Amino acid sequence: MTGTTPGTPSLLRVMNDRAALDLLLEHGPLSRTRIGRLTGLSKPTASQLLARLEAAGLVVASGTTGGRPGPNAQLYGVNPRAAHVAGLDVTPGGIVAAVADLTGEVIGSHELPYAEGTGAVDRVTLALGGAVKDAGLQRSDIHRVVIATPGSFDPRTGALRYADHLPGWHSPTLLEELAAALPMPVEYENDVNLAAVAEQRLGAARGHGDFVLLWNEEGLGAALVLGGRLHRGWTGGAGEVGFLPVPGHPLVRQVTQVNSGGYQELAGVQAVPGMAAALGIGEPPRAAAAQPAGPGAGPAVTPVSTPVSTPVAPPVATPVATAVALLAQAAGHPEGANLLLLRQYATALATGIASLVAVLDPEIVVLSGAVTAAGGDVLRELVEAELADLAPSRPRLVSGTVRDRPVLRGALESALAATRDEVFDTSRR
Repeated sequence: MTGTTPGTPSLLRVMNDRAALDLLLEHGPLSRTRIGRLTGLSKPTASQLLARLEAAGLVVASGTTGGRPGPNAQLYGVNPRAAHVAGLDVTPGGIVAAVADLTGEVIGSHELPYAEGTGAVDRVTLALGGAVKDAGLQRSDIHRVVIATPGSFDPRTGALRYADHLPGWHSPTLLEELAAALPMPVEYENDVNLAAVAEQRLGAARGHGDFVLLWNEEGLGAALVLGGRLHRGWTGGAGEVGFLPVPGHPLVRQVTQVNSGGYQELAGVQAVPGMAAALGIGEPPRAAAAQPAGPGAGPAVTPVSTPVSTPVAPPVATPVATAVALLAQAAGHPEGANLLLLRQYATALATGIASLVAVLDPEIVVLSGAVTAAGGDVLRELVEAELADLAPSRPRLVSGTVRDRPVLRGALESALAATRDEVFDTSRR
């Protein structure tokens, strides 16, 4: 913050401005009287504050109150067009991009499937450009971009680690090339970390400073939030729990070469069909349905209809689709072999979570991703019961509540937090 001295009226004005803007984001449009009550400011001071913010383009008049005795009061809200941000979710299957205004509302999006022969920089610019166009904006209108990827960029070398399955993202000069291609500030973050950001700001982890999020889709991963802040580790690899050696599975050596580890082999999506088959449970027909291509991808896009005369190959079940179908079927009828499947999978999941709990002692553990979500409360309660036997402390297990593209939502929330700190700092004006 510049241009202020602690304790001076100018600093107090800046603090009051930010408090009022945060209240408008939290509550939506408010009257002058309501803002005064919530901030503790007098009516004249609240009036001056709103006039100042309106002149700065940060708030706009947005209707009037109604349905009450007396004259209607003018309402004020954050100006959604004061700034815009973008988030990108990069997966092996493609890129999903979205643009949000300053209030957090998504106003444009674009999906770009992976195509052989196109570089990472071209794919990023195309996806971002499509979302910006869909929002009716120009690329110069975007204040900040946050890009989610599997793995993480090593802060010392700039190389992407722990994501050998992501094609085209391993050039040693990639970050420099992206910086040259994009005119706005760009940040990169692990996809599971951003799912945790979404839950921390909007979902099950609101109000919790110490929590672990366990993500379960194509791979197992964790996000660690300590003291309200993401813990990334020395190389950015904190939370790559799929590599954990765990009891119940032989040691996996050369883990970075095989891109797997004991916990992934014990409790990853590929383990579910084997558990089911051993119990005599067949694969449900819907397992072959289309499945989202990446973390938090949401519902699959309905395919274009095909003429009856055209032969169509039967859909191929992805590992995630198969695991989701089996666990959803078991959770829908949790008895007999279905209950045994849920119990066995709960034990596998709890085995790795117990290691995290023993080291970190979190307040809560958030279960996120399509696979654990398919097991519903039945699976969550079984994991919690197993964890009570395996871990020295007993954190509460909760299901993630940000279900619609949590990784992308987390990227937008991360971009919005940094942008609001800049735009709402009225000492700069």
